[in-house]
Amino acid sequence: MTLIEAVRATIRRLHYSPRTEEAYVHWIREFIRFHHGKHPRQMGAEEVTAFLNDVAVARRSAASTQNQALCALLFLYKRVLGLQIPRLEALERARRPEHLPTVLSRQDALTLLEHLIPPFRLIDELLYGSGLRLLEALSIRVKDVDLDRRQIMVRRGKGQHDRPALLPARARDELQAQLDAVAQRHKKELAAGRGEVDLPHALRAKMPGAATSLPWQYLFPASRPCTDPATGRQVLYHLHESAVQRAVNNAGRASGLTKRATCHTLRHSFATHLLEAGTDIRTIQTLLGHKDVRTTMIYTHIVDRGPLGVISPLDR
Repeated sequence: MTLIEAVRATIRRLHYSPRTEEAYVHWIREFIRFHHGKHPRQMGAEEVTAFLNDVAVARRSAASTQNQALCALLFLYKRVLGLQIPRLEALERARRPEHLPTVLSRQDALTLLEHLIPPFRLIDELLYGSGLRLLEALSIRVKDVDLDRRQIMVRRGKGQHDRPALLPARARDELQAQLDAVAQRHKKELAAGRGEVDLPHALRAKMPGAATSLPWQYLFPASRPCTDPATGRQVLYHLHESAVQRAVNNAGRASGLTKRATCHTLRHSFATHLLEAGTDIRTIQTLLGHKDVRTTMIYTHIVDRGPLGVISPLDR
């Protein structure tokens, strides 16, 4: 087993996300390339420090990028190679600057949604109306939508945690239409001898019929199948994030917004507008899926009454 294969095997054994896997493999390759192919076992804290300095100074990377590179190398030495390097553990992480998120007004959010076409409009209505992350919305399957209880179940969100999310009443009819469209397409796929979707972990072995069942179909399927890297089979995946991001960017320009609107801007707007409406911070924390309430507290600085909810003397 090569070093990269060992890294991938360890990451998958620990059930890290595919994005974490790709990021760690990238930085480990960059680390080896920086030291001209030298094996990590022959290097230590000095070589790691030199590489991180190059990432920070020569490449002028952001603090989050520097910390990601450090995490990848810590994972390599501790988890994969089983080496304890005390000086490596003591390396200081770059301090991330605290940026306040961009938030749209209610009217701007609705204007942005009006310039989107299906299915992108429904996806972004869930980002703004339910506070979902983009990948959480795209990963919704038919079984996760409960129209009667007005609830969407987010599966394996950030940190691999499940949580219930709001189902906006305004999006109910559009969701029903989307569910009907998915069911009709699934019938055609089955008739053509296709209709499989990818399944998490070993669920294919535990539930052989799940891959071709309607409840496991994606709510927002891609236009054509792709190869599942885990099994090598042709499966139907969900829409790619870039397609939605591109649609939002185009809608922002078409609507004439002066703020830079992204998919995550709608999630920030969801939290801020709830806070302005009087929803308590703990409820917002639960709806957003934040592990620490301090992450949610950032929205208290951007409500419509100024920083920390203070009314300016000029307005009095």
